[in-house]
Amino acid sequence: MKDQSTIDNSLSRRRFLKLSGGFTIGITVVGLVPQLTSCTEDGEDTRDLVAKELNAWVNIREDGQITIMSPASEMGQGSRTALPIILAEELDADWSKVQVETSPIDPEIYGSPGFGPNARKIMLNVGSRTVRGYFKSLRQAGAQTRYVLLHSVAKAWEVPIDELSTEPSMVVHEASGRKMPYGDVVAILDIPETISEISEEQMKKPEDFRLIWNESIGRVDVVEKSNGSAQFSMDIQVPDMVYGVIERGKVHGASPSLRNEAAMRAEDGLIDLVALDYGIGVVANSLEKALKLKEQLDIDWNTNVTAAKHSSQEALDSYATLTQHDETRELRSLGNVRQAMARAAKTYTADYKNDYVYHAQMEPLNAIAAVSEDQTSAEIWAGTQGPGFVAGAVADALGIEPEKVKFNLCFLGGGFGRRSMHDYIIEAALLSKAVKKPVKMIWTREDDLRYGMYRPMSFQRMQAGTDADGNIIAFSHSITGDGSNLLASGTANEFYDIPNQEVELNIVKNGIRLKHWRSVGHGPNKFAIEGFIDQIAADQGQDPLEVRRKLMANHPKALRTLEKAAEMANWGSPLAEGRARGIAFGERSGALCTGIAEISVNKDTGKIKVHHFWSAVDGGIMVQPDNAKAQMEGGILMGMSSVLSEQLTIESGEVRQSNFHDYNLLRMADIPETLEIALLPSDEAPQGMGEASTPIVAGAIANAFLALTGKALTHLPFTPERVKAVLDA
Repeated sequence: MKDQSTIDNSLSRRRFLKLSGGFTIGITVVGLVPQLTSCTEDGEDTRDLVAKELNAWVNIREDGQITIMSPASEMGQGSRTALPIILAEELDADWSKVQVETSPIDPEIYGSPGFGPNARKIMLNVGSRTVRGYFKSLRQAGAQTRYVLLHSVAKAWEVPIDELSTEPSMVVHEASGRKMPYGDVVAILDIPETISEISEEQMKKPEDFRLIWNESIGRVDVVEKSNGSAQFSMDIQVPDMVYGVIERGKVHGASPSLRNEAAMRAEDGLIDLVALDYGIGVVANSLEKALKLKEQLDIDWNTNVTAAKHSSQEALDSYATLTQHDETRELRSLGNVRQAMARAAKTYTADYKNDYVYHAQMEPLNAIAAVSEDQTSAEIWAGTQGPGFVAGAVADALGIEPEKVKFNLCFLGGGFGRRSMHDYIIEAALLSKAVKKPVKMIWTREDDLRYGMYRPMSFQRMQAGTDADGNIIAFSHSITGDGSNLLASGTANEFYDIPNQEVELNIVKNGIRLKHWRSVGHGPNKFAIEGFIDQIAADQGQDPLEVRRKLMANHPKALRTLEKAAEMANWGSPLAEGRARGIAFGERSGALCTGIAEISVNKDTGKIKVHHFWSAVDGGIMVQPDNAKAQMEGGILMGMSSVLSEQLTIESGEVRQSNFHDYNLLRMADIPETLEIALLPSDEAPQGMGEASTPIVAGAIANAFLALTGKALTHLPFTPERVKAVLDA
């Protein structure tokens, strides 16, 4: 460690708190950690213990216990553990002495800097930005806290600070053999008047990490979720609480007129009926009663809305010849595609389609709202991916000030993008306002499938030209569908050196509720790109692996994921009869990923079986490698589910599927026999891992099918009926 006593001390004590404390101002230096708002039970009484708040993120007690704040929503992705590990690494904390608390909902302090250099700090967990977004600032918080401890001991022992070092939760003076536990430093804590930011060179080198890249560290939420003590909003019980459900109709945007209101209000157990622009809320003294009364509603629906004219399969077919769109955008233009196509030795065209996909998060949408009797304040309990936006959204809906909304963040039973919207929380608040009681509002699975928000369907026309040697010299990608930016991601092709490329987005508005779904547009777009490349390779008689090697020649990081996956799968080795392998590459949220699938096909039924899946990923520094593997595995299996099974169709504005009996998810019997993940070593900053593997699945399976049968699958999902039709064509 460099002699920090010689650093230019241009930062004030208040500035230290601002920088290392998650951009807070005016945090008290001495005193107990403030009462936290969370969905956990009250902790032990710590009033008899001395504690020092070193900044907004860290609290150290004299018994050596360290509390670290976690600002991210925990929805199964492991961020509640990963973020504290980053801080604890630079603090050189003994992980066994660390406990994790949910931070207060305060974006000014706990917001992520990871949404761009000019973005305001927000508390939002989307786009695999959590770890990579907080990484730098949490390292700074940990390093500056460690500096304060070193400074305090140096002053107490009257030794130069550069003679001190640390080992887990211990300040060490090697020359004299003295050691002081962090807990003991509390009594002598001395925060200097000025403290500089700790430079990157002064922080730990990756080779010195103890906690980061450590596979033995488990997630802190596992015990709670295993023994049932974890608090989801569905678990919360509030005094005088009643239950609410909403009948939202079958067509998105349709408005209701209740025909049997008088009869409904005479029903026992009904507390109130609440009219909304798009539905009728039913509030009752039990959930069972609310659901029963909901079935008795007689509603006349005004379906004079855009969605009522929409039938998904007909729309997909029409996109092939559609010339007029609501909006057209140029997403990428490189070189001159038209000129390159004109001089190409051979040209190719192929169309790809994908149906709507439902989020299918494990925990049904729900929230509790308690609006005060005077309608001037509210308290909310919910799981959400955007905790920093709840107060504002609820305040707008109720017509009150955001400061009057207290929000309690709970665990989420899955998000996948759906829980970054707050419609279900606002509904709870509106119902509570109407009945002047706390309301637990619950969506049924049928509600969510019928009136949810979906990954959009899209039609993609791919065109390419090759030179006399079979090299791709022109590549055109035209996307048509609803969803605007939801369709645009994953089209850049920045790791394939094709000199002439263009991407066009044609928007057609259908009136269907749409939302980000794990990996957003990368899923359908990478499917079309990777599938098309293999169709060209097959026609040219080229090995798909060699084609990609050539395209990636100037991108060594991408290339090494390709090489590693090929090595793992033993690409090119003989296969059992009736088996084939397919390969696909993708980038998502900075992570580079190659996947290889080995499949077989039952030609009588059309059912595809994925026997093995291999994937190699370069995601930078892996804060929690075991959890990163789990993220990769989950992304592959979720990808397989959407690729092989999940089909949401709409006819005249109405969703045809209603629950998991006809919206088919991947079953245990259908998972691969082996699923192998390689995390490639890196000392670069972490990249997003939550969505890295999902986009490569469709291409890998489709390309294996092409290798096996010589025929291309171009419409997601690859249901047995569709596969059989392709085989029989």
